[in-house]
Amino acid sequence: MKPLLFEDDPQFWFETLIALGEIAYGGADFGEIVATASNIKSGDYDSWHDAWLATAERLYAEAATMHPISARDAYLRASTYYRRAEFFLHGNPEDPRINYAYERNVECFQRAVETLDHVERIEIPYDGHVLRGYFYRAPGDGPKPLLVVHNGFDGSAEDLHFMGATAGQERGYHVLTFDGPGQPSAVHRDGMLFRPDWEHVVGQVLDYALALPGVLPEKVALIGWSLGGMLAPRAAAFEPRLSAVVAVDGLFDAGAAFVQQLPWDRDEIVRRANAPEDPELDAFLAAAKEQSPTVRWALGHGRYVMGGASDREFLAKYLEYHLFDGVAERITCPALICDAPEDLFFTGQPQQLYDRISGPKKLLNFTAEEGADAHCHVGAMRLASGRIYDWLDDVL
Repeated sequence: MKPLLFEDDPQFWFETLIALGEIAYGGADFGEIVATASNIKSGDYDSWHDAWLATAERLYAEAATMHPISARDAYLRASTYYRRAEFFLHGNPEDPRINYAYERNVECFQRAVETLDHVERIEIPYDGHVLRGYFYRAPGDGPKPLLVVHNGFDGSAEDLHFMGATAGQERGYHVLTFDGPGQPSAVHRDGMLFRPDWEHVVGQVLDYALALPGVLPEKVALIGWSLGGMLAPRAAAFEPRLSAVVAVDGLFDAGAAFVQQLPWDRDEIVRRANAPEDPELDAFLAAAKEQSPTVRWALGHGRYVMGGASDREFLAKYLEYHLFDGVAERITCPALICDAPEDLFFTGQPQQLYDRISGPKKLLNFTAEEGADAHCHVGAMRLASGRIYDWLDDVL
């Protein structure tokens, strides 16, 4: 989407657009976002943090003096702004500002949802630990279909409240959201990093979810956002209990975002990234960070959530996130693959995934004319939710 703010910094604009999109379900207010952005200098991570934190802290203090509904609304917005505040700090995991803003984000969100009907915090047993999330129980009596929803490379279970959870609940679905390994609560609190074999994660989530009362076991869909647009299809390729899968947006090869910026083919990049040392690749990555705000952020955040002592070591891990070797072809449940024409990260990837799926499938294209051309259609959450859930209604 054409930048309305931060014209010279596409990454700052995209993260601002996410906040604007959360207005649709009560996660932000337009004037607060514009006022906050006016205090931010493009490319300056400290000014980004300070501006969003100041807005969040003001709302946090005010919420404590408000009547219940007003306080709930203020806490929801504060949670969004705290989340934005720490977003660009992960290049230095020791920065104390990260955990402060993250914990305030979660605190505010949980204060808000405690006042909502039929929303509860959950802990899912996982490899001797727990995965944290939320269960949104559909209104009414009798068993209902279940949507299991997770985020991607940088999003949280709390973000999903504004990106589909409330939309699904109001349409009569039970909705379970969770942070898997590599996602915020797992990293911040347990140090669990991403893993590419996402079926290992989803299998244990389904073990928990299918034991919940009122869930129809024959009507369970999995929705993955952003990098989740590769992780969810990966799980669907190996998990027979799923009735449908949705990729927002579809992703066949996550590594393509980096491969297209380097002067070698993919196999050579994999070899170089995994080599004991490669000064030439190191130099290319350093130069890419200088030239691209998106690469600068992605490498710093990537080390935080996937591991690696260097940018090159992170790249080696990230190149493992794909659906090669016939994995995409194994998906036989109905699949909805969403596509954004101006995706900041993965242009063309949804079509590549769609072409390889062997079961019933639909490619759902969004457009600039609809205001939905950005990655994951942020800024157009009502439109995206309507189309995704209408498809799920028909399939389930």
